[in-house]
Amino acid sequence: MHIDVLLTNGQIYNSYLKKFITGNLAVCGDRFAYVGMDELPLTPQRTVDLAGQYVIPGLIDCHMHIESTMCAPRTFMKGAARNGVTTLIAEPHEIANVFGLAGIRALMQSAQDGPCDVRIAIPSSVPSTNDTLETAGAAIENDDVEALMHMEQVICLGEVMNCREVIADAHAKTNRLIRQIQHGRPDFSIEGHCPRFVGWELAQLLYRGIRSDHTDQSLEGLAQRAANGMFIQLQEKTLKKEFLDYLMAHNLSGRFALVTDDTMPDAFMQYGQLNHLVRRSMELGLSPEEAIYAATYAPAQHMGLRDKGAIAPGRIADFVVLSDLRAIAIESVWRAGRQVFARGSVWEEPERDTSFPAHFYHSVHLGPRSPEDFVLRAPIAEGTVLCRILEVQEHTTFVAEGQAELPVHGGVIDWESSPYNLACVFERHGKNGGCGMALIGGSALTRGAAATTYAHDSHNLLVLGQAAADMQAAANAVIEAQGGFAAAADGRVQAFAPLPIAGILSDRPLPVLGEQIGRVRTVLADCGYRHDNVIMSLSTLSLPVSPYFKLTDKGIVDVKKGAAAPLILEMYPSC
Repeated sequence: MHIDVLLTNGQIYNSYLKKFITGNLAVCGDRFAYVGMDELPLTPQRTVDLAGQYVIPGLIDCHMHIESTMCAPRTFMKGAARNGVTTLIAEPHEIANVFGLAGIRALMQSAQDGPCDVRIAIPSSVPSTNDTLETAGAAIENDDVEALMHMEQVICLGEVMNCREVIADAHAKTNRLIRQIQHGRPDFSIEGHCPRFVGWELAQLLYRGIRSDHTDQSLEGLAQRAANGMFIQLQEKTLKKEFLDYLMAHNLSGRFALVTDDTMPDAFMQYGQLNHLVRRSMELGLSPEEAIYAATYAPAQHMGLRDKGAIAPGRIADFVVLSDLRAIAIESVWRAGRQVFARGSVWEEPERDTSFPAHFYHSVHLGPRSPEDFVLRAPIAEGTVLCRILEVQEHTTFVAEGQAELPVHGGVIDWESSPYNLACVFERHGKNGGCGMALIGGSALTRGAAATTYAHDSHNLLVLGQAAADMQAAANAVIEAQGGFAAAADGRVQAFAPLPIAGILSDRPLPVLGEQIGRVRTVLADCGYRHDNVIMSLSTLSLPVSPYFKLTDKGIVDVKKGAAAPLILEMYPSC
């Protein structure tokens, strides 16, 4: 044995005791060799005096999607490492919805040899529902799961989203995939996406093998999950004081972890990544020791990463040096014994990411949109129609249901004179050219338009607006750029973030992308869209597993029923 680095005089976090202990830390190769105060018989190649600074294990984000940042993997890893994250459990169901297994393989290849250890969760719900409710670019089937589950980087079955199908049909595709994993990789965790399921329904999901959940719940829902042995993953919108108080009051350390799930690029630049949630949990009353545990040892144990999450001999030497514990002020980050970030280092990366196959940059198979594409037709010539309205809510991505009467002239619903937005989802994978339409109310736009191919999870072209001319301008900007996020007003595009890789990822550095998305966010807010996270609210309008009503290229989906729902409820023809 030899000692590559000896770090002295540190306050070192012990995951087993859940406390900081004054001592020295020795690294041999990619692993910790010693922690303590003894005089070592070996001379280190390098010595670093920590001068009382804190040392914690590298942060582990056990439920996240690289594509949600809209960053290429290499860009994302660079940003994550700067924020103390050394291990990511990435579920690539976004790129899988566009390119299937080939998309997953390309993302895995792009994520190799970076400053983070990226492990892959097999997407279990591609598409998120089925081809009667949405059109994806590809699907993940049993053969794909078989190909993935024995790969070294692959670690679990990703979030099971179509829970209604899991409960309703024991022979459905999702249940087949679950059984395949249980038989072929019984060591894998089966991750869940179970919004508001409680009681008997929750029990059935657990019975099928789902073992975690990261979705928004009531306190009672959280309590039921904890009592039934479900591992709880708290993302920012569920990081609530009453939840943390409950978990601590019931001694549930080790039964929950902090996760990011989705991180917008502008928020990434401003607040950080998992370190932001560690900081936030402390602000809400969690002790530093418990907050660090929930972002290191607990997720490592849940995911079966036995050599991570702790600073101890034989464990992988992933660690972070902090000058301020509560502020999570990062001085340096080490991954497998190698320093990958030091405070003050300059952000360096290529101007363009070219790590994906060439055809991934040409995936939007749509011609330019015309004014005719934004005409909402009615089955009567004149009169009024009672329409279902999808009501955007300001503090959640759940979409409620409303109703309103709109006038019909010449067989066309006059939506532009109403207070409601028109939403269109155009199939963009070159499969059927379908288009679904809905009327959107609540806290949506009061003027202008938005368009994006970053539309969960099938990533068709979603266009939303108060005026057809603005919708056309935004849509065509996205189509021409082979993907992106556009905001338009007064007949022209006011802000735009190109996303040319599979229509969902940028090829630009994170600081550039963060500024672009920040500008889109600002314009949408100026156009009246009110939401805690405007980008996420808009992009999940097309997610048919998120309550309660959503829009796909097949039309409006009643998520609770898992079925199509009509736009027009009643017709009142003029006499």
